[in-house]
This record gives sequence, structure tokens and C-alpha cells, in this order.
Amino acid sequence: MSEPAPFEGRAAAGSVALPRLLAGVRADGAPVALDEHLDRHGVPGARSQSELIDLVAASGLRGRGGAGFPVARKLEAVAAGRGRPIVVANGTEGEPASGKDKALLRCVPHLVLDGVALAAAAVGATEAVVAIAAGARHERAAVEHALAERKRRKLGGRVRITSAATPDRFVAGEESALVSFLDGGPARPRFVPPRPFERGIGGAPTLVQNVETLAQLALIARHGAAWFRELGTADEPGSALVTLSGAVRDPGVYEVALGTSLRELIVGAGGLAEPATALLVGGYFGGWLAARPALELQLLESELARHGVGLGARAVAVLPQSACGVVETARVVRYLAAESAGQCGPCVNGLEAIAAALEALAAGRRGPDHERILRWTGQVRGRGACKHPDGAARFVESASRVFAAEFERHAQGRCSGAGQTVLPVEVAA
Repeated sequence: MSEPAPFEGRAAAGSVALPRLLAGVRADGAPVALDEHLDRHGVPGARSQSELIDLVAASGLRGRGGAGFPVARKLEAVAAGRGRPIVVANGTEGEPASGKDKALLRCVPHLVLDGVALAAAAVGATEAVVAIAAGARHERAAVEHALAERKRRKLGGRVRITSAATPDRFVAGEESALVSFLDGGPARPRFVPPRPFERGIGGAPTLVQNVETLAQLALIARHGAAWFRELGTADEPGSALVTLSGAVRDPGVYEVALGTSLRELIVGAGGLAEPATALLVGGYFGGWLAARPALELQLLESELARHGVGLGARAVAVLPQSACGVVETARVVRYLAAESAGQCGPCVNGLEAIAAALEALAAGRRGPDHERILRWTGQVRGRGACKHPDGAARFVESASRVFAAEFERHAQGRCSGAGQTVLPVEVAA
């Protein structure tokens, strides 16, 4: 996606306790230096492994990378593994519609690195890697500079933290693909089990956590579980970063309390820039929702799941009336087909066929009809080494529900859009 405009720890309207993660972010987006970071946040107090894990468990923190797995359970599993664990901070962010992880790495790298050091202490690791996409040059430079600052100040304890550039591919951020790449192999998902927490880099138990998750951990270690739970709900506590794009007046990265409605999120971004027909919630492995009812939904996994979507990459795109949902769906599915790891038939052949059929339908050409495309999505689900075909199928099926009338118009060679494209289909360098 295009780089978000400069921001100052943006928070949605009404979020009086925010920002947290983005507190102190500079208007020009320049990285917060170490002294400034320590003046604002201080140094986390010393805790034992068990105390850190218990603190995370009490906070209710879940992963902010997509799966939403309880962080304490992952820490426990890695800490209990055989051999010296390794920590991987996943900042690859291959999702084109998402910019939240890049915002953290670029603007508050020390908060992420604090979280990396704390996660290492929690599992007993002495080695950690911050993985960043090769094309994210500004983010990599910010992290490298922050690592040099910490080295000069001898900050970081027993853990040695390095950075690694990963391929600019959608699947490269998948947990097992990332571990495979850091272990010297191709950035392709591995068949599991064993999972990385059981046997990862060099055969060692490997903790892979999204960089936002680690930044949240850094704040919890300073302020406590009760502080973290002041926002959100009992079952889904805390704040989260959301990348908002499309037909809004002020697109960018926002920090909101979980439980905030989509309407509040958009109002906090200056409101709609033009009338909207649909919202894409959760990024390209999320799904489409009709705009009017979607605005009243809360950013909660429990509520969104009832409508067939999830928070996913925490990316929300607003589709304006001037754009066509069928055309946008075809563009994204073509991108997802091209981003296949290329190791499973249902993904390589199935997604290619679905993408080609959608492109033909979007262009008003003769080809497989809407019903046949839906049959194909059912056939690729659950048949890959990873969830890539599943996510693409879910995306297409949501489009089928929300844009049913538009699919019919395209079958007749008509389109209600004005030719505008909205969704990014390549990662910004």
C-alpha cells in the first residue's frame, strides 16, 4: 500500500486513553530515539520467566498478526521445549493493504525491541531475529539504527538481537515459511507438525510473534495486566493498530480500543470521502461486508466471526460507489494467485483458474460463470500446505454474497463502477 501520511499517535474518536503504542510518535514519522523512548516509557522492571508469562496470561494478550492465538500459551510452549529457544519478531507484513507493522518499526523501533528482549527472557532465549521485508528500507534502517543505539548503551540483557531481510512475498510472513527462510531454506510454508514452537530454526523451539504483539508486551511489562485491560472487553482486551484505506478522508494507521465500531473508526479518520458500498475487513484473507450494516459492527473477533470475517491483518478498506466490487475482487485474487508458494496443486492450479475466471467476468468476457467459480473455491479449501488457498477462497465467497447483483450485471456485460481502483495489489517499497 502507499505509505501512510505522517501521524501523531492517532486514535479513533472518543478513545481518551489512547494512544498507547503510538504515544510520542513524531509528526514527521521519524524514529523515536532511545533517550526519548526511555524518557517516555522507562525500563521494564526485572521479572523471572514465570512472572513474565503469568503477567501476559493475566493481561489476556492475543497475537496481533492475524491468528489471534493467546500469547502466554505460546510462551509456555516454547519455554518448555527442548534446547535453547530462539525468538523471531515477525515484521514482514506481506499484506499489501496493511501498514501497521511498518509504522511501528519505522516510528517506535525501541518499543518493538523491548518486546523482543522481554519475550526472549520469558522463554529463556539468548538469540532473537527481527524479520523485515527487503523492500521496507526505511523500516529496516530504523531498526538497525535502534539496535546500534542499544548496543552502545549496553541495553538488552543477555539476548543478542539481529535483523534479517526477507523476500517481499505475501506468504513469506507465514510462520513456518518465515522459519524456513531464516533456517536457510526457501520462504515457503512447511507441512506441520512439527510447528515452529516445537522444532524451528536449527531444530530449536522457536517463538514467532508479530511485532505489534511484542510492542504490546513491552507496555504490559511496564504498566501491568490491569492497565492493559482498561481498554477493550473482558474477552478481547487492549488496543490494536488498524490500517484504514479507501474512501475515507484521512487514511492511515490508527490505534483503537478493541470493541470500537467500524463507524467510530471511520469517523475518527474524518469520515467518508464519498458514499461507500462495502467494507473489506481483515485484509485479503478477511472478507467483504455490505457497508451500511458493517458500520455498526465492533472490531471484535467474536462479533465479526458471526458475519464470516475476522480481524486478520487489522486492515479495513472502504469501497466507494465509484469502484466495482467484482473488479476489485478479481484484482486481489490475481495478486493472491501470483503470490502462491508454488508447492501445492490446489493453490497453483486452483487459484490460477479462479483468478482467470474472475478477470474474464470482471471484463465482461465469456468464461466460467459465477456458480462454477464458487464450486472451485470449495474445492481448494483445506487442501494446501498452508492457509493461502483457504484465505483466497474465503475472500471470493464473501464477494459473492456482498456483490451478488454486481456479478449478475457483469454476466450481462455491464458494470456499475466508474473505473476507479482502490485496493493495492503490490507491497510498497
